[in-house]
Amino acid sequence: MAHINLLPWRAERRKLREREFYMMLLATAVGAFVVLIAAILWMNHLIDDQSSRNTYLQEQIKGLDKQIEEIKELDKTRSQLLTRKEIIEQLQSNRSQMVHLFDEMVKTIPDGVRLISMKQAGEVLTLEGVAESNSRVASYMRNIDVSPWMGHTDLRKIENQAGLKDADKKMPYVFSLDVKLRKPQDAQDGGQVASAGGAANAGVAATAAATAAPGGAKKPGDSGAQPGDASSKPVPAGDRAAPAPQPTTTPATGEKK
Repeated sequence: MAHINLLPWRAERRKLREREFYMMLLATAVGAFVVLIAAILWMNHLIDDQSSRNTYLQEQIKGLDKQIEEIKELDKTRSQLLTRKEIIEQLQSNRSQMVHLFDEMVKTIPDGVRLISMKQAGEVLTLEGVAESNSRVASYMRNIDVSPWMGHTDLRKIENQAGLKDADKKMPYVFSLDVKLRKPQDAQDGGQVASAGGAANAGVAATAAATAAPGGAKKPGDSGAQPGDASSKPVPAGDRAAPAPQPTTTPATGEKK
């Protein structure tokens, strides 16, 4: 006999499928929520890690900024010390300059010239004075130019005040000179060059005198005897002649014996 199901099985299967669909939808929502929470937690972890790194870098940057400030202060101190060192070295090198300067002023000033004032500004020395004539001033400038401690001169003014009320009758010419001083190192180099030139000239003169001497100069080791000469051969002891007696003089008369 055939089995006939008269119950609403289609409706029950539909309800079962709907229940399964809602269960799968709920599981998907829960899974998505869990994934979202996990992603948020992971991103927060990354953000915290990066924040800690940024904090560490900022602390290191602050430490480096402090070190840079200290280095700048050390550079300033170093610059100040170098400046002081240069000033001390300059003072040490120029310590004897004034002594040589006054010595050269005494040596260079010619007769008929008298200095009235002297003023130094850096490496420029201003000289003011009176002279008998223009030639005296020119001679004074030439003497200064060849001085090892006083360099190039510039004539600022020269006036003939003859006939004026306050003018000096013997030295009517009033002049003013600007002298550029030489550094001590330059003066020493100039003196060494002059000494070397004098030594070279003396050597040339000695060579010329030796060449002009009668018979010429002999070479080292030249005794004047040739290998074939009889005088260069050894003489037996028995054939050698006794040396001739030297004349002697008495202290009283001076006669030879």
